[in-house]
Amino acid sequence: MTQPFRANDGHWYQGPFASFDTETTGVDVERDRIVSAALVLQSAPGAEPTRLTWLADPGIPIPEGARAVHGITDEQVRAHGRPPAQVTAEIAAALAEQARAGVPLVVMNAPYDLTLLDRELRRHRHSSLDAFLAGAELLVVDPRVVDKHVDRYRKGRRTLTDLCAHYGVVLDGAHDAGADAWAALQLVRVLGERHQGALGAFSPAELHLRQRGWHAAQARGLQEWFDRSGTPERVDRSWPLRPAEAA
Repeated sequence: MTQPFRANDGHWYQGPFASFDTETTGVDVERDRIVSAALVLQSAPGAEPTRLTWLADPGIPIPEGARAVHGITDEQVRAHGRPPAQVTAEIAAALAEQARAGVPLVVMNAPYDLTLLDRELRRHRHSSLDAFLAGAELLVVDPRVVDKHVDRYRKGRRTLTDLCAHYGVVLDGAHDAGADAWAALQLVRVLGERHQGALGAFSPAELHLRQRGWHAAQARGLQEWFDRSGTPERVDRSWPLRPAEAA
C-alpha cells in the first residue's frame, strides 16, 4: 500500500504519488463516457510503479474520432469491458483510498477527468465522487496548471505530449491511460525539481490550494481573451472538479 506523505520526507515532489488518467468517448464531461482508466502509484522517485487499469463498456458506440485517439474499439469493450457502474465505483474507491492516506493525486487537466468520473458516478450509481471520498480530500497536482503558473509567457501548446517534450519526460504510448498517467507523474516530479524555488516550499495541501487560485486566474485571462476576440466560448474557473449541473 502507498505510504502517506510526511513533511520530513522532503519536498512534496519527492514523496509518494498516485496518478490518474482516462480515455473516453469524447470531450464533453457532462455527456461523454469513460472507456478506460488507470491509476499509477509510485512510493518515491525511482521506485517501481504499480498500475491499476480498468476497461469499461460505455454502453454507447465509441465515436470514430475517439477511436482514432485511443484506439479502443466497440468490439474490444463488448468483449472485455465491464459494466460502467462497477468500473466507476472501483475507480472512485481507489482514489478515495489515496485521499485518506494523504497521497497527492496527479491529474493532467484535472477538471476534465475528475468531473467526468463524477458525472459517470451520478449516471450509473446515483452517487458522486464526493460521496465516495466521504470527507477525505483529494490533494491534486495538475501539471498543466503548475506549468502555466511557473512559465506563464512560454508560447506553444501545453498538452501532455507538449509538456513531456519540453521537460524531457518520455511519453511511451500516448493516449493509453496507463502510459499517460505514468508520464504525468514523472512530469510533476520534474516540474517540482526544475522550479524548486517557486514550488519547493509548499506542502501537498498548500500546493492544492494554490493551484485553485492559479487555475481561476488562468481561466479569467483566457475568458478575457475570448471576449476581446469575439469568441462566445465560456471558460469554467472551477478546479479540480466542476460543480454538477442542477438536476
